Amino acid sequence: MVCTYCGGPTAVVNSRHQKRANQVWRRRRCLQCNNVVTTVEGLDYPASISFKPQTGVLQPFQRDILFISVYESLRHRKTAVSDAEALTATLLRSLPAYFDSSQAVARNTLVEAVARTLRRFDHAASVQYLAFHPL
Repeated sequence: MVCTYCGGPTAVVNSRHQKRANQVWRRRRCLQCNNVVTTVEGLDYPASISFKPQTGVLQPFQRDILFISVYESLRHRKTAVSDAEALTATLLRSLPAYFDSSQAVARNTLVEAVARTLRRFDHAASVQYLAFHPL
């Protein structure tokens, strides 16, 4: 990685894995100007995970679409945004377990996983989700 101040090379001074967000936090020091830069590195979902809808044509996985579908199911709650954010993060952490042989997540598998997670959190939200995303 290059320094954001001078463009010189950087060295990692400190690094920590953040389990909850599935990210890596790193503090880097520039070898030329000695400025310190903090980076947070995470998975690029559209580039690394594919989604297989009912049509069977692979598409890039989009975290925002998952978040919106979970949020729409939780709209009856006062804390819908924060709840949807936390549930989406939970689902993303467990996503590799649902890959098929082509390293893609099938629609029905994802719908079942979301419904199961919502059912444990809020049964009404899982019913709402399955009404708009039938198996």
